[in-house]
Amino acid sequence: MMRARNIVFVFLVSLLVLGVFRVCSAYGDGDGNVAGLRLNFYAKSCPTAEIIVKGIILSRVPTNPTLPAKLLRMHFHDCFVRGCDASVLLNAVNNVPAEKDSIPNSSLSGFDVIDDIKTVIENKCPGVVSCADILALAARDAVSFPYISNKWEVLTGRRDGRVSLASEINANLPSPFSNFSTLLQLFISKGGHTIGVAHCATFSNRLYNFTGKGDADPSLNPIYAQFLRSQCPNPANSTTTVELDPRSSKSFDKNYFNILLQNEGLLQSDAALLKDGNSFQLVERFSNSSDFFNAFAKSMVKMGAIEVLTGYAGEIRKRCSVVNPTN
Repeated sequence: MMRARNIVFVFLVSLLVLGVFRVCSAYGDGDGNVAGLRLNFYAKSCPTAEIIVKGIILSRVPTNPTLPAKLLRMHFHDCFVRGCDASVLLNAVNNVPAEKDSIPNSSLSGFDVIDDIKTVIENKCPGVVSCADILALAARDAVSFPYISNKWEVLTGRRDGRVSLASEINANLPSPFSNFSTLLQLFISKGGHTIGVAHCATFSNRLYNFTGKGDADPSLNPIYAQFLRSQCPNPANSTTTVELDPRSSKSFDKNYFNILLQNEGLLQSDAALLKDGNSFQLVERFSNSSDFFNAFAKSMVKMGAIEVLTGYAGEIRKRCSVVNPTN
């Protein structure tokens, strides 16, 4: 399926605008290194690692144009639960559901691409490159696909975690129904969605009987609400999706801020950005300048450093979906 249910959810801009580049501080050492990570971590141990990641990603995106949104969302979901440790890639163990088995993560996809990259790198440099770093690099390379240069730098040196629990998801990932206070508190504790689609069920509450009078959410553009009702009859079809960023859902750009100001933010968490003075000013600023791209790049570096495992912590998995056997 072209747009695919796998890239559901409130993502990146409405989330990062609240937190990662506004309320989090980077752990810098003055040389651009963050939280024990650094550029070109594998320069000596596996010098072709980043080339392999980029090569595979560039070969997949042309035939899978939704891959950037898929991998970006997967990276975000990984970092916000136990930090950026590739725990989102692990399969369940002993019938205990893993992160990928939770309802918010049930629509994640792109695992096969990460596995393919890992296989090639393991053949070249066994036991050296972490799955967490592969996911971070793959997300960056996929989003950067249409551009000449990378949209942000990826510091590397992460190690992989050994625990993945579905029970930890709801407390750590924002809901598409979140209000401003909820979003802000989550991002303060942790540290966008300019591309992708959402299932009707994640926003249909805004279309029907929102105030108990059979009406739509009054903060939603009436013409846009009418269009959405034509796409999502009541009750909502569980398989129907709508673009998160109308006319621009497959592109990484700042159009999201323009549609927000037109009251065409699809999710409640989008509309929440206009109800706070500080976030509203940022929305206006990003809609009228290129500041968003610089801010986004900085936010991705900071998000990629959330609670990372480095040094001797964690492990370097041989396969991304299972932890290494213990001796």
